[in-house]
Amino acid sequence: MSVCEVVVVGAGVGGLSVAVRLAARGYQVTVCEQADTVGGKLGRFERDGFRFDTGPSLLTLPSVLFDTLTASGLTESAVRELLPLRRLDPIARYRFADGTWWDHPADETSLLAACETLSIGSGQQMKSLLRRSEAMWNSSKGPFLESPLSGAGTLVRQAVRVRDLRTIAPHRTLRSLGRSTFADPRLVQFLDRYATYSGSDPRQAPAVLASILWAERSEGAWYLDGGLRGIADVLLHRCVALGIDVRLNTDVVAITTRNGRADGVDLLNGDHLRADVVVANADATHLYTDLVPGTPGKAGLRSVTRSEPSLSGFVLCLAVDRTRRSDHAGKAVNAPQLPPLGHHTVLFPSVYDGEFDALFGDLRRPIEDPAIYLSIPTDRAVAPPGCEAWFVLVNAPGQGDVDWTRPGFAQSEADRILSIMARRGVDVRPHVRFSEIRTPHDLEVRTRAHGGSIYGTSSNGPVAAFLRPKNQSPLPGLFLVGGSAHPGGGLPLVQLSAKIVANLIGTVN
Repeated sequence: MSVCEVVVVGAGVGGLSVAVRLAARGYQVTVCEQADTVGGKLGRFERDGFRFDTGPSLLTLPSVLFDTLTASGLTESAVRELLPLRRLDPIARYRFADGTWWDHPADETSLLAACETLSIGSGQQMKSLLRRSEAMWNSSKGPFLESPLSGAGTLVRQAVRVRDLRTIAPHRTLRSLGRSTFADPRLVQFLDRYATYSGSDPRQAPAVLASILWAERSEGAWYLDGGLRGIADVLLHRCVALGIDVRLNTDVVAITTRNGRADGVDLLNGDHLRADVVVANADATHLYTDLVPGTPGKAGLRSVTRSEPSLSGFVLCLAVDRTRRSDHAGKAVNAPQLPPLGHHTVLFPSVYDGEFDALFGDLRRPIEDPAIYLSIPTDRAVAPPGCEAWFVLVNAPGQGDVDWTRPGFAQSEADRILSIMARRGVDVRPHVRFSEIRTPHDLEVRTRAHGGSIYGTSSNGPVAAFLRPKNQSPLPGLFLVGGSAHPGGGLPLVQLSAKIVANLIGTVN
């Protein structure tokens, strides 16, 4: 019996994860990546001794990553040696519009106590939410996150007990859950953040996203020394060890068919790679618009257009020297002291809904007064002594809604964001050695994510999370893996997607 040949299009975390799973089962795997490096949105930028993660900066559910690597043939002890993970506590630090700074501790007892410092009774309200979050997680993890779905109807079929549907509350929004739980509006804002983790609007996203709160608590929040981009390096090393042919600078221009099923890919250089199975770790809109021919492509595109695109992001990589006290011209200035900041810090605006009006309204535009997210690793491997590598992210509309290529526009936005940070007590400008700007357009060019969408489609709407493109496409022999397919974006979900796809391929071949 001949060996089944698989071509994986894209070397993001999803593509690499499904490749190592299949190769460990005896499949012959080739990975084609149009860029000159692996990792996809799990990117890295380096300059002058500074190293920045330009994608995910927090690892939750590390057991999913361990499962991927042990499935590739490694022992758990070997995985621990390859991945020097460090648990973060607190998980994040928040500055609310009233000037209050608040830490989000990793353990439940400390979290409840921290809530009481905001307002009396908030600890008991948080405890109630944690129990609801735990129940949501237990009801949704197996049936939805770890299983292939075929549309919103699966929500009912997979929820074995009516009690599960009541727990998940598919027709309730995250904002509604927050307001009914917390009397303190600051904690409602805190819960709203869990919608933005999937590129969504908390006023439309389902309440079940609160389950992420329990997922963080069940296994903790982690950082990988040297930067999370190291996860892609470990996956690449496993590919090499398993004999997978990883081809960089190899652009796939079409999925080819024969007798009504995928039979390989055409490359930009004119070559053709034959395959029994093709796995696309590509943005679903790009896949069905540009790569899949005819009726299957049109059918697949309908699955994308049923849901709203997720938000994108405007990014600043700041090389920060806390001892530096000068302006860009080198003139000495009397700079204010920077406040203590967390590994992850969020600076909230006074009116949070203005952000979602700008991002998901009829006329999408840059946010006038945005929430600002900072990632500042305390890691000597990513910055020179006395310095820090700051990753600054502001949610933003994608390319197409806004022309991010307009001359001078990106720089003016960068200056505006730094000014807003200063007004919120974090004036980093005198301490910056250099800055690097990344716009939604840059993300679209680098990853071919439609409009620079970070998470594919949003979870806006009661069943939007269950309307993501299926892992098994309308074209037989073609499968989808990664953040724009089921079950969604983020490191754990992308790897669960890879596990689902590997099992589906094993079933049909």
